Amino acid sequence: MRRAGPAACGLALALAAGAARAQSGDEWLGADKALHFTASALISGSGYALGAWGFEATAPRVLLGAGLGLAAGVGKELVDLAGYGDPSWRDLAWDALGVGVGVTAAWLVDRALRPTARPPRPAWMLVPSIARAGATLTLAW
Repeated sequence: MRRAGPAACGLALALAAGAARAQSGDEWLGADKALHFTASALISGSGYALGAWGFEATAPRVLLGAGLGLAAGVGKELVDLAGYGDPSWRDLAWDALGVGVGVTAAWLVDRALRPTARPPRPAWMLVPSIARAGATLTLAW
């Protein structure tokens, strides 16, 4: 009986999506969706790269890239809502997908190009050694 809830939600979403498509004429795979995806991916990836100049940590870089990409997408839809275009939730969904791909791609490139940090080697250390005569500790530097 617990599985009936998710199935009912899925059916309701499928029916709602079909009704929305019939009303608006805005297709999920329309030509403008590729533009939304690509622009958002490029803006968010560039934002991550810009953050790499200013931040050592990864989290601020990701937040800057995602923030710029989402701001551009939401800003475009607000301009459309003001009467300069056709606002669409589907465009915003493709913007969000592009932001995710752009930030992830920039992070992967960053990981591949950034040198790995090695822990600093101590100036000296004790090296244990075992011989027939017994165990000793040797100071090495």
